[in-house]
Amino acid sequence: MSPRRTRTLRPVRAAPDRTFLQYYDPCGTERLIPASQAAAVTFEDALPARKIPSHAGQHHTPGHYWSATTDRMIDYESYLESKWMKLLDFAPEVVSFSAQPFTIDGHDTEGPWRHTPDLCARRRDGSVLLLDVKEDGRMAVPAVICQARRTAELCQRIGWDYAMVGEPDALRWAIVSWLAGYRRPLLAGKALVDRLLILAQRSVAIGDLVSFQPVPELARSVIYHLMWHHRLAFDQTRPLRDHTHVRAADLRSPA
Repeated sequence: MSPRRTRTLRPVRAAPDRTFLQYYDPCGTERLIPASQAAAVTFEDALPARKIPSHAGQHHTPGHYWSATTDRMIDYESYLESKWMKLLDFAPEVVSFSAQPFTIDGHDTEGPWRHTPDLCARRRDGSVLLLDVKEDGRMAVPAVICQARRTAELCQRIGWDYAMVGEPDALRWAIVSWLAGYRRPLLAGKALVDRLLILAQRSVAIGDLVSFQPVPELARSVIYHLMWHHRLAFDQTRPLRDHTHVRAADLRSPA
């Protein structure tokens, strides 16, 4: 059950900074801050700033994604958005991310504007990546281009990275979506981890690594789990096959 949302007093809008961010903290309390203070907020832990619509006949397909990075369910608004959640979840440099992290309430020379970005990710080095997910056919729409420009300019002032993304690269998506099926914590195959990592101290084909085990089907699922968690390194620019070579990345990392 989501924390109960409560409201705080809204600040007086007389400050020089005329762009504000509205968000809900992890306790469900509504906050409103000037954009100049945004860098100090952990938006990757925020609750969704708006309710995702869900009704019969709608174009988008909302749902819930379990993140191995954050160990929590995150709501998504569309299937395309869920793809980018998986890509963020797989990225080793990402330590946390959230969806619909805040709503921008801005005012510039073109007038007032409002926008709720789709995804906010925190990287291991502390930097932030903000993403807007759009269908490829909508990226050339003037209103979308204007919104992306305004958001990019705001991120530049704050010190964040920003990108508007569409359909991911087909090969990368095929690899990540396949390995995502093995992202959850290990149960039955946990005892095989150390043995497989030792055997993979030198580059070895997945098919050979599987054949070394008395229960190949179980070993294969453990290998894919280790690949998802980057314990087994491999060439991510080529399709996954039995002849794909893997190698132990770091024996000291937890499974």
